[in-house]
Amino acid sequence: MTRDQQMPGPPGVRSPEKADGLPVRPSVLATARRVAGAAALAAGLLGLVSLAGWVAGVDELKEVLPGVSVAMKANTAVAVVTLGLSLYVITRGRIRPVALAASRAAAVLVTLIGAVTLAEYAVGAGPGIDELLFTDDTVHQGTGPPGRMAPNTTAALMAAGAGSLCAGMSRVPAWVSQILGLAVGALGMLRLYGAAYGVPELEQFGPYSGMALHTAAALVLVGTALFLARPGEGPAALLLNAGTTGTLGRWLFVTVVVVPPLLGWAVLAAEDAGLFGDRLGTGLLVFGHVVVFTAVIFTTLAVGRRVEVAHARLEWRVRQNDLLQAFMEHTPAMVFIKDLEGRFLAVNTTFEQTLQLSREQVLGRRDQDVLPPDLSRQGRASDLAVLTEGRPVQRQKTFALPGGRREFLSTRFLLNDASGAPYALCGVYIDITDRVAAEREVRRSHRRFLALLESAPDATLITDGDGTVVMANQQVKRLFGRAPADLVGTGVVGLVPTARRRRHHALLSAYLRLRDPKPTVLDRDLYGLRGDGSEFPVEVSVSSLQAEQLVVLTVRDITERRRLEAERAERYEQQRRIAYTLQHSLMGEPPRLAHLPCAYRYLASVQDPGVGGDWFDVIPLDGRRTGVLIGDVMGRGLEAAAVMGQLRAASHALARTGATPSGLMSALDAFVGDLADQLVTSVYLVLDQGRHEVTLCSAGHLPVIALPPDGPACRLEAPVGVPLGVNDAGHAVPFQEVTMPLPPGSALVLYTDGLVERPGTDIEAQVDVLTHTVDDALKGVPVDDPGILDQAADRLIRTLIVDADASDDDVTLLLLGVPGPEGSGPRP
Repeated sequence: MTRDQQMPGPPGVRSPEKADGLPVRPSVLATARRVAGAAALAAGLLGLVSLAGWVAGVDELKEVLPGVSVAMKANTAVAVVTLGLSLYVITRGRIRPVALAASRAAAVLVTLIGAVTLAEYAVGAGPGIDELLFTDDTVHQGTGPPGRMAPNTTAALMAAGAGSLCAGMSRVPAWVSQILGLAVGALGMLRLYGAAYGVPELEQFGPYSGMALHTAAALVLVGTALFLARPGEGPAALLLNAGTTGTLGRWLFVTVVVVPPLLGWAVLAAEDAGLFGDRLGTGLLVFGHVVVFTAVIFTTLAVGRRVEVAHARLEWRVRQNDLLQAFMEHTPAMVFIKDLEGRFLAVNTTFEQTLQLSREQVLGRRDQDVLPPDLSRQGRASDLAVLTEGRPVQRQKTFALPGGRREFLSTRFLLNDASGAPYALCGVYIDITDRVAAEREVRRSHRRFLALLESAPDATLITDGDGTVVMANQQVKRLFGRAPADLVGTGVVGLVPTARRRRHHALLSAYLRLRDPKPTVLDRDLYGLRGDGSEFPVEVSVSSLQAEQLVVLTVRDITERRRLEAERAERYEQQRRIAYTLQHSLMGEPPRLAHLPCAYRYLASVQDPGVGGDWFDVIPLDGRRTGVLIGDVMGRGLEAAAVMGQLRAASHALARTGATPSGLMSALDAFVGDLADQLVTSVYLVLDQGRHEVTLCSAGHLPVIALPPDGPACRLEAPVGVPLGVNDAGHAVPFQEVTMPLPPGSALVLYTDGLVERPGTDIEAQVDVLTHTVDDALKGVPVDDPGILDQAADRLIRTLIVDADASDDDVTLLLLGVPGPEGSGPRP
């Protein structure tokens, strides 16, 4: 298979034929291949005729001139037939693998026959292949061993076999087989010259067999077939290309092949006729060669001069077109230039990348030669439109390219020379696929936006920065009683009652002055105006489209909401009063004991105002013994308050029976365990002012803070048990109590977690803050003064609670003063 036959190309594109950069017309290549095939068949036919003579024993078929000419040897005839068939297969377009293998085998066979025969000449003996097929009865015509082909025939057949083998291998350069073909043809021509000029020395070398005349003709045909077997490559392509070098080469080749033999024949004929002698004939022959080649030289010079002039003009045009070519290479558009017949003269890199075609494939070719059928038809139609109208033509087109479908804005126009006559056509194709897709997306987005605007359940108005309505949906008519088309171009303040327009306009202006306005909802004291003049409360959602400098107003009638809110506020206030009364009835007022002054604070959670699970109790016992209890039921609301009431009553009764702190906690734990899903923290302590000591027990509650008269405030270190309700019947954790001294003049602070627990803070750190504040508020002051304790309670609340009106948990605080027999210090 030849290189031309194996050359790949993209689907739908015809690969242009090239020869060392010079174009070769496809018709010339096809003709050359046909000539090569015909020459191969003619050579094979000559060998076949001679072979038939050997088979049939007919001397007339073995010799061109029976009795005069040398016969073609049998081995020579076989080799010529085989060689003709081998070359004919190679010259046929695409070759099947089987045929290609047979061609190569035939070429190897011919080469082998020549090599063996040449070896017989070299060593004087051989394997006896000369008369292997037939006994030679033509030895009387020449000398040498019977049946053995002439030495020059042997060399020619070896070269022809090797050339045929190389011609069938695309990896072997074409010039190898073509040079061998010229050598084979030269050996044949040498024999023909000997016959034409009557020079026996050119027919036969020394005492060896001579070459048959028709063998020489066959070798000339074989050489021709070898030279033209791959016409698109090597020296053959240089000779056949459509450029100036091809034209000069063909004229020179014809001159060299035809003129010298004719001059030599004419001189010999004149000498044979006795017109002049050998010396004059030689002089005339030389003179004739000088005349002919002088004419050839001057003809070549004239052609070369025209080429130089044309080349100079082209160089000038190239210099003039450098800027144009640079523009073409750097523009993102696809640019090409054609001549008026549609052949591509120039393309840019974008053209190559878009169509996936190299310049070598495109330049010098027409659309139908390099483009798929659909693209070539469209391209030619556009060219004809420009040529017909004589003015630029711009269109938007869609092409199916190797990389997918693309949209282009095409502009085609004529290039005119100085006289105004068109000489070329230029095309500029701008890829607008992304822009077209963006425009389609914008249209789809606009349709979706309109559909979304109309599907909104509320009245929606879009205004510019001055408050002028530019768009409104149909819900506006239902709400305001005015058609959307009537509102476009009017001020949005026209939908506001006259008395309220100034405030509404000020709100909108303040929103627009924000650097980065966020969507917001306004529903306080805003009203709309219906077409009949009636007013109604509205909620307005405001957002901005800063890129477009537009404002979107979504208006909703909240008349029903305002009515429901008023009803709900009235019910809430009623329930709050009931809850407040319930809470205070459950907690009650702590008794005022002369020997144990106290101050307390209770702040209800904003989530369930007035109702919670915190409680405390001060229970007088016998003598100067007092029980103090504080607890916190997990949860809020009426359920927590109900549990708190039960626990307060139960703890009060248990304390009256003289239960110890740990015994009271165990009893309350059993009580809470009978309640479903309840958890309570609590601490109970018994103050014995006669013995100056305190006994306490904690069930998961926060530590009690004590301030002794002669030291800093600190936590009472006591065991902390599990919260009430955690223990079960099988695995109860016992509650532990501890007794520690409490000197007169001391102060105690009990509290719930609502005082010290805040999101994002450490509760231990908050307890430390509480401890330091107690130390600052009560250190060095008489703790038996209730007024002093009240002031300290207020200070603790201010320090620990940032906003008492926004507390999200119940807060309970109890301060106790433990005076001595005569008080803890001087009163102010």
